Amino acid sequence: MHLAEKAGLWNDDRKTAAREVERRILAGELTVVRLSFADQHGILRGKTLTAGEIGAAMTGGVGFTTTMLLKDTAHRTVFPVWGAGGAFGSSEWEGAADVMMLPDPSTFRVLPWAPHTGWMLCDIVFADGRPMPLSTRHIYRQALSALDDAGYQFFAGLEVEFHLFKLERTNLALGDSGQPGQPGAPPEVSLLNQGYQYLTESRYDEMDPILEILRTNIMGLELPLRSLEVEFGPSQVEFTFRAGTGLDPADAMVLFRSAAKQVAQRNGYHLTFMCRPKLANVMSSGWHLHQSLKDRSGANAFTDPKEPLSPVGRQWMAGLLDHARAAAAFSTPTLNGYKRYRPFSLAPDRAIWGRDNRGVMVRVLGAPGDPTSHLENRVGEPAANPYLYMASQVVSGLNGIKRQADPGPSADAPYETKATPLPRSLEEALSALREDKVFRTGFGDFFVDYYLKLKQAEIDRFNAEVSDWEQREYFSTF
Repeated sequence: MHLAEKAGLWNDDRKTAAREVERRILAGELTVVRLSFADQHGILRGKTLTAGEIGAAMTGGVGFTTTMLLKDTAHRTVFPVWGAGGAFGSSEWEGAADVMMLPDPSTFRVLPWAPHTGWMLCDIVFADGRPMPLSTRHIYRQALSALDDAGYQFFAGLEVEFHLFKLERTNLALGDSGQPGQPGAPPEVSLLNQGYQYLTESRYDEMDPILEILRTNIMGLELPLRSLEVEFGPSQVEFTFRAGTGLDPADAMVLFRSAAKQVAQRNGYHLTFMCRPKLANVMSSGWHLHQSLKDRSGANAFTDPKEPLSPVGRQWMAGLLDHARAAAAFSTPTLNGYKRYRPFSLAPDRAIWGRDNRGVMVRVLGAPGDPTSHLENRVGEPAANPYLYMASQVVSGLNGIKRQADPGPSADAPYETKATPLPRSLEEALSALREDKVFRTGFGDFFVDYYLKLKQAEIDRFNAEVSDWEQREYFSTF
């Protein structure tokens, strides 16, 4: 029995997809295939194999060191590795031991910007086929399974803001190399437009050369791109994607982010999903997650003949609001992302909902009898791990349904309505997550405790640094 069978992944659909991958590799001019997995931060890591090795990889997997799952955003390993039991007190984690990535052949693509290169997304398992408990794709799959048991499928669409700059200097001198826990100097950039002429055609045309390159490559990946917009701030852009079911929108987001950055880099640009870059007059970027549920018949469970949102939809929304503070650790996982939660800023600062109101956290979109009625959660940042962000919605919303929770009245004055405030910092979000029993049940204590330690390591590094603000505030005064 090979590894894919041991892992319970070698079903008829996977076998058929694997045969098709091998056929396409043999029929084309591919020389290599990138095997990638989304790490704890939603960043793609992996290995590149020559095309002839892919058949064996799809059944037997490819090993990589477990330390890849123990790193913070500066690529520093923050858990013990070399002692007895390693990070979690068992031999599987000792001495940077291997864990396996199993390619999912249903995700196979040929990269348009590197046409000699195939690509597949991988699941992570132990060498004996057991699921890897730190795999964020696995965490999301578990949440979807619990939702399926309740009779529903998660249906989500992506609305993603980011910044796109002209690359002026990459800072690749020998002294710029950086090290784990202390990244090298970021690139130097300039604007592609001055911003604030929101949705004006002239501003779009200034960016059209690179936007068209991005569009061509994203469509070449068969990602469901809907629209391209010039956003409010300087050099800020928004892409939206058609809604998909289950794993598909999360898989699409990790591929989109990685692809967009690679294509931009190859063409002399720097693209960043950082929420609020430290640049003059910049605007924060958000990731609005549009969501609804499909019932067993495939119909929209949020549609109601008399109301904009069905009772199930209202209960789901109540769950999102009730667990918003803990869920922020997943929807907004960077220290930088909390600088977006400001009043009167087209971003939420408290857990409230409203009908077609862009100041609330959850916006209800739809009308009585509308088959497309859905919710738009405006809380996320574009750097969020898609699997954890979406899993947080499923765990929160499903809890609302189980409790038949009530979201309360609509907030017509979103920055004046009394409501639970969103966390003001990552540390505050982690504190809420630590005490949230619903997330401990939905994600498991093991993962929650791991995640808390992982993110606390970033906070500790940040607090150890002397900031520009401190230097300005105190260096001359005292």
